[in-house]
Amino acid sequence: MAERGFRASVDDAGNAVGEIGEGSMHVVLLGHIDTVPGEIAVRVEEGELVGRGAVDAKGPLAAFVAAATNRVADVRVTVVGAVEEESPTSAGARYRATLAAPDWCVIGEPSGWDAVTVAYKGRLALRVALSRPARHGAAPGLTCTEEALALWSRLRASAEKRTKEAEGFAKLDCRLEGMSGGTSDGLVERAELRVGYRIPPGITTAELDADLRAIAAAHDGAATIEIERTGAEEPARTSRTTPLARAFVGAIADAGGKATFKVKSGTSDMNILAPAWGCPMVAYGPGDSRYDHTPMERLALADYARAIRVLQTVLARARNPII
Repeated sequence: MAERGFRASVDDAGNAVGEIGEGSMHVVLLGHIDTVPGEIAVRVEEGELVGRGAVDAKGPLAAFVAAATNRVADVRVTVVGAVEEESPTSAGARYRATLAAPDWCVIGEPSGWDAVTVAYKGRLALRVALSRPARHGAAPGLTCTEEALALWSRLRASAEKRTKEAEGFAKLDCRLEGMSGGTSDGLVERAELRVGYRIPPGITTAELDADLRAIAAAHDGAATIEIERTGAEEPARTSRTTPLARAFVGAIADAGGKATFKVKSGTSDMNILAPAWGCPMVAYGPGDSRYDHTPMERLALADYARAIRVLQTVLARARNPII
């Protein structure tokens, strides 16, 4: 970014930050610089850039830098390459959330060049540990691992009741993300569940945490249960009718497309920044999110170029937004 004329720095959280332009209108373009693990040989193959992070989310972040390089009069743009989006800490976004809110914010996540994302489910991750005094393997009754499975069945049934008739984005998802059992040091037997919820708007992480603890408290087995919250983000939904969203609709039309709005079952830095800043916000970036976290992550370079043109038009419209 410094080579392109940005005022570039690294903030206290380790985010890469570049500011460009001057003016009363402030737009933040925040993408994340980290990726999930997994080395994928970087190459261009039949018009597509292949490699880890091409879609999620260095492609969108690079599009932000490229688009913001063209200065717009009276518009100040801050590009942030945030750290730790792919981890529960989300340190990069949480630090930026403590700063003053911009007028507009765009989160860098793959939506496709002709679509914008306006909602993400929330997330709650918990570690549920069961322990009890060791006993002989031939003793009658459930093993500690079987107690854990019985508890998991009750947790899943409780979650299913909450949104029984709902489908897709409106449905509460409860998943067993991991399990261990059958361990003993001769004195104590142990089992562990890793439970993950994907939460639609209208349900809070506090409600689900309380439900799980109530079910655990009513557990009628011999095991003692300890619960640890390992990650949590509330659901986020933004308006489709803000000046920012309308700017994207017009910019996509100018580029030859017809804008669509998406909602996603995953999470992003929008979950943290939308409630903190309260400004018009969408998520946008080139790429097909079905390739996120996969061994065939790839980005069509033609879509990357279109996304840059769309972002340039959005920034130009920030000077005189349609209210």
